[in-house]
Parts: sequence; structure tokens; C-alpha cells
Amino acid sequence: MIDPVLDALSWISILGGVFFMIVGAVGVVRMPDVYTRLHAAGMTDTMGAGLLLLGMCFQAGPTLVLVRLILVYAFLLFTSPIGTHALASAALSGGVEPYRVPVEDAGRADSLRGGENS
Repeated sequence: MIDPVLDALSWISILGGVFFMIVGAVGVVRMPDVYTRLHAAGMTDTMGAGLLLLGMCFQAGPTLVLVRLILVYAFLLFTSPIGTHALASAALSGGVEPYRVPVEDAGRADSLRGGENS
């Protein structure tokens, strides 16, 4: 039988992971260009999957499954940033331009940041 405290920590981690996965999915749909979508997907992968795996680790207890879950997370920590960087580099070398603020909004953006036009 699992300890109620571990069960609560497990469900908090799993629900946190689901939250980050949903927010990341919305970010991938809503962002304006490839580079910001890659950022949303990378954060989802690292944070959301990490919290989901942490919750599963709490549920697994000290077994061989725990070791496998830790290895899966280690694999994600190495491959997710590398894959995101490779996709961004390929997009840049393929000529995909980053999103730019339209000219009519540029003065407003500078004033919000405290730039020259303020």
C-alpha cells in the first residue's frame, strides 16, 4: 500500500505535468513563428514530461521501474534541447525568418520598454 503523502505528492506532480503539457500545446498552436513554437514545445517537453515522470516515480516506489523512469527522464533531458536546437538551426539555415514586430507597433513597443521613443 502506498503512503498517503507519497500518493498526494504523486498526484500533485502528475497534475502539474498535465498543466504544463496543456499550456505548451496551446503555446505551440498560438505562437506566431517556428522559433517561438519550438520554445513552447521544448519547455513542455522538459517541464511537463519531467513532472509526469516524477509523479510516476512516486507511484513506482523503490523498484526497477523507478530506475527505468529515471533513465527515461535523463534521456529526455539530453535529447529535448538537442532536438530543439537542431530544428531551430535547420530553420535558420533554411531561410525561415524570425517573427518581427510590425513597424506601426514598433514605437509602442519601444515606449513600453523605455526606449528612445518614450
